[in-house]
Amino acid sequence: MKKIYVMAGWLFLMAATSCNDDLLDSTPYGQVTSQQFWRNGDDVVAATNAIYAPLLNEDGFAHTEYTFDNCSDDMNRAGDHSDETSLEMFTFDAANSHILATWSTKYEVISRANAVLINAPKVTMDEALRNRSMGEAYFLRGFVYWRLSLIYGEVPIILEDDALKNNYNKPKATLAEVRAQAESDFQKAAALLPVSYDDAQSGRVTQGSANGFLTKLYVYQENWAKAIEFGQKVIGNAAYKLAGNYNDNFQLVTENNPEILFSLQYETGWTTDNSPTFYHTPQAFGGWGFHEPIEDLVQEFEKGDPRRSYSIYSPGDKVTRGSAGTTTFEANMTRVTGYSFRKYTSFTDAGDMSQSLNAPFLRSADVYLLVAEAKIRSGQSGDTELNAVRKRAGLAAKTGAKMADIMHERRVELAGENERHQDLMRWDKAGLIDIAAHYKIARGPFKPSRNFIKPKHYYFPLPQREVDLSNGVLKQNVNY
Repeated sequence: MKKIYVMAGWLFLMAATSCNDDLLDSTPYGQVTSQQFWRNGDDVVAATNAIYAPLLNEDGFAHTEYTFDNCSDDMNRAGDHSDETSLEMFTFDAANSHILATWSTKYEVISRANAVLINAPKVTMDEALRNRSMGEAYFLRGFVYWRLSLIYGEVPIILEDDALKNNYNKPKATLAEVRAQAESDFQKAAALLPVSYDDAQSGRVTQGSANGFLTKLYVYQENWAKAIEFGQKVIGNAAYKLAGNYNDNFQLVTENNPEILFSLQYETGWTTDNSPTFYHTPQAFGGWGFHEPIEDLVQEFEKGDPRRSYSIYSPGDKVTRGSAGTTTFEANMTRVTGYSFRKYTSFTDAGDMSQSLNAPFLRSADVYLLVAEAKIRSGQSGDTELNAVRKRAGLAAKTGAKMADIMHERRVELAGENERHQDLMRWDKAGLIDIAAHYKIARGPFKPSRNFIKPKHYYFPLPQREVDLSNGVLKQNVNY
């Protein structure tokens, strides 16, 4: 699967010209005739595989998505790019390069998904394969609208009819409308996708992928009953059981285990040279060493929690690098903080950095903790779900768990997995914390006091370039 969708992406692009970098300058996929491309089931599968490909780009999820979590209290940007400094320090504006780049990449995914949804129903092909392909298209479109809603809030919704009519210069939809579109796409995906795949198709999205993100969406909406209902579809299904060992989620040989509900599939030599591994691995080991954890996160782990050593390299740790032997990790191997995210680092047999390690974007453990939170916040006990995650880590069970327990567990379980900043913002909106006061606290030399302005910083600005190109149709987010 890692190699399949990258190859198919190139074939698809040669047959059907994709949209340009600008949302406002696109070729309607409905104009691509069956003689050119949409001839059979193989073409539909190739086009479906191609939807995944932009997610692997540096500006898709390999790097730029993680820069939005540099805002959190978990990590330092570590790089020397001024636009990443401003994201971390809440001094960014609408001209920020990452804010522009990730917008373009995400709408490319939407455009490719729309192409499949327009054309797959017209092709003579195996019905099960058609359903799977359309389910993947719905899921990936829903996933991107979900991420757009978190990053920007209100954005234009571009669907099949818009693509057919070349109607791309649209005003923003409301946040509720964008979330409703993501919900609808996830629901349709869950109805069409299989529960699981054989090894040859490992890495494709499943019913569990869709139901897992529906769980997350309902938690953000504080719809506790639905969050619990859809979360149970994941944690109650053995096809999505927790990995036996936490570290299995971050090892090449076990990276597509049942716990992984959705991950980006990387392969050295086939996918981009800029995988998350590249950006998280220290320079001493061949990476660029951005996104370094800070001491405050390291100290959050309980004594004896093995997830600390599985997640983070600390000074004195022994690092095995294939035939190159064992190296002692030292603080001076990092750019800034003295720590590095281990969960994104992998080595070849020759001891070089490997870029074949996948990047998880949803795990069953996350869903367990979301269900626990939904139960606690609706007056029920979340002990069972919380303790399933703690038991896997070998930690003592909690009795009568409170939200403070959930906040702690999510921070250590999902450290560095692009969840912390969004978690803190939704807890602030619920009145569970004061994010402005939280970010005002100086957390050592690598995470100074910062000014989070509410409600301005709940969302990032729309790319000013896109606003300007729209000739007044696309309105900038308030406060920017």
